Amino acid sequence: MRLRKKFVAAVSSAVLAAAVLAGCSPDSSSTASDSTGTSGTTAAVVAATVDGTQSAAAVLAANTTVHTAGSSSADGAVEITLSGSSASSSSADGVTIDGSTITITAAGTYRISGDLTDGQVVVNAPDATVTLILDDATISSSTTAAIAATEAGQLVVVLADGSTNTLSDTSAYAGDADVNAALFSAGDLTVTGSGTLTVTGNGNDGIASKDGLLIESGTVTVTAADDGIRGKDYVVVNGGTITVTAGGDGIKADNEEDADAGFIAVADGTIAVTAGGDGLDAATDVVETGGTITVSAGGGHTAKVADDASAKGVKSGVITVLEGGTATVDAADDAVHSDGAVHFAGATVSVASGDDGVHAEGAQVIDGGSVEVTAAVEGLEAAAFVLNSGDVHVVSSDDGINGAGGSSTSDDQGGGFGGGPGGGEDVGDYSVTVNGGTLVIDAGGDGLDSNGTAAITGGTVVVNGPEGDGNGALDVNGTFTISGGTLLAAGSAGMVVTPDSSSEQGWLSATLDSAVEAGTTIQIVDADGAVVASYVTSKSVQNVVFSSSAVTSGESYTVYVGGTASGGSTGGLAASGSLGSATKAVTVTAGEAPAGGFGRR
Repeated sequence: MRLRKKFVAAVSSAVLAAAVLAGCSPDSSSTASDSTGTSGTTAAVVAATVDGTQSAAAVLAANTTVHTAGSSSADGAVEITLSGSSASSSSADGVTIDGSTITITAAGTYRISGDLTDGQVVVNAPDATVTLILDDATISSSTTAAIAATEAGQLVVVLADGSTNTLSDTSAYAGDADVNAALFSAGDLTVTGSGTLTVTGNGNDGIASKDGLLIESGTVTVTAADDGIRGKDYVVVNGGTITVTAGGDGIKADNEEDADAGFIAVADGTIAVTAGGDGLDAATDVVETGGTITVSAGGGHTAKVADDASAKGVKSGVITVLEGGTATVDAADDAVHSDGAVHFAGATVSVASGDDGVHAEGAQVIDGGSVEVTAAVEGLEAAAFVLNSGDVHVVSSDDGINGAGGSSTSDDQGGGFGGGPGGGEDVGDYSVTVNGGTLVIDAGGDGLDSNGTAAITGGTVVVNGPEGDGNGALDVNGTFTISGGTLLAAGSAGMVVTPDSSSEQGWLSATLDSAVEAGTTIQIVDADGAVVASYVTSKSVQNVVFSSSAVTSGESYTVYVGGTASGGSTGGLAASGSLGSATKAVTVTAGEAPAGGFGRR
């Protein structure tokens, strides 16, 4: 795990000293499985210092100011015409042409058109803003970058209206090459305009800036041997249609030295990334406030990731905030991963993962929008998971929600974190809290699992838990309280866990004589004959735990099998139901755990 300076500022000198001694700074390709080890305790403490409730505005305000795009006006532009292996210019001021190499040495605007079959445009104008209007320009180089701003304050690339532009570079760069992308800038880089740009990075990256990279508009298609689009300090997308196919990472901000840099921010536009490595990879923060992001990383959730590789969909070193727009991620590794925190604050998010759907080393907070995990080993995992509002639906082969640390792999299925009887394992500094919203879980392992504590104060939680007795719909090692909301947890009967008897809201746990099949209606009826819950199973079920304001501790409730469920359904929990010809199965007392179960103290 990378120890970011933004973390360090929030921890004590003692923790900092421990971190230094532990040497907690592997390279950025570390996978989740690398993040546990001798420095695991320090890493957990550091991750816990990241405030998972931060808004997008707060995160961005703490970062370096994004540069303002330079002028895109064509007024007074110097005309540069490319012709095969040579070129010509309408002015000698600021432009030098040496065979197929065009060098720009002064601030200003230059319109480039035509084809340069094996040459280069070089910008060598220290501290200046240079605007290149690409107007049906094709530039290729067999030895270096197509466009290289080796000295410039800012390079502005304008895609002229209606134009089609193409850049391609050499098939190989020296290992120590400073210029190593088809479109390269040593200073800030801006891409704007309404035309199209196709970039092929044959030897390394497609588009790269050693400072900040801002994309305002245009249709940009990048294919790269390594990283597609890389800005050292930041990559900011305010518009445009961007398509990236990369052998390495798709979009990357890799400044690991400055706490206020190394971030990716998307405010608008359409982004589609197919990456062999990580889709979006930020040394510090990933922030989305609008637009559409689609990521396929490492071949998608059915692919296998090499032990020394990282193929995460969206990865941040400090915090990921998804506040607006949509994000759809299919990754061989974690779909969304942060070494610190993840905050869902209004975006529409759908992920599929070969490991964790969403993984945060610290806090994972959901404050609105929708989060859907369509496939994963572990669904949503964090040291501190909090659902305040929003719609969440999780499908996982192992645990659905997991309050835990470290990582899991597909080899851990059936065990995962917790895995055993609630209350019978060590209680860690982990928590799962539901204060509102809707949470529906379909888990092959434990449904709602905390290696520490759990609390439900509001909202609706429906757990379609495991069929095998080695896991349970609920698994909480520490205290488990419920004081509001609705809980329906159904699954096998081998590892039954219930809320604490001291919970403010009543609950009941009923174990049937034998499991019922998928599609069976289960009715819970109070002593007056009123149906307080009607649930249709989606898989084999033998135990049901239920809590709502309609349940009173110490009162008797009878479970029936059959009848009719009616009205809207949340994960199988119907709005209402009627007994009809239902068959009585078992009568229980609210607040008492079933015999043989692992009820709370």
